[in-house]
Amino acid sequence: MVIKYATKEDIAAIAAVEAECFPPAEAATEKEFVDRVKYYGNHFWLMYEAEKLIAFVDGFVTDEPDLTDEMYEKATLHDENGAWQMIFGVNTIPAYRKHGYAGELIHRAIEDARKQGRKGLVLTCKDRLVHYYAKFGFADEGVSDKSTHGNAVWHQMRLTF
Repeated sequence: MVIKYATKEDIAAIAAVEAECFPPAEAATEKEFVDRVKYYGNHFWLMYEAEKLIAFVDGFVTDEPDLTDEMYEKATLHDENGAWQMIFGVNTIPAYRKHGYAGELIHRAIEDARKQGRKGLVLTCKDRLVHYYAKFGFADEGVSDKSTHGNAVWHQMRLTF
């Protein structure tokens, strides 16, 4: 397994994995990934097995303390010097789940954020995954009032260094 940051050559594979992992109302489009990779490709952690993208974690950096729906839509809001690493997606294609690959990528994102001097990381997740992210040190801040992405209920979780 190889972990690398995203480049424009990865966009089609990223969009395909996202479409396999999230319902259409929640999945980012290939066009959205073009902008995301352009503005913060170095905040995508991609895991490849040979030539196949099997998992990735992505999100941008901001001084805003809470994850909002607008952040998913506007890659230009990324601030490389921001205090918080947001996590927008944790994706592993179904055939590769339950092997720890997502966890390895989450650990890498945490390590990078720590090295970059961030205050920590913020993500949102559905109720059934709160316990999963808690294993990495994320604290549940309750149901988000700033994100209803895909018309879903999201818990905001924060890992503070």
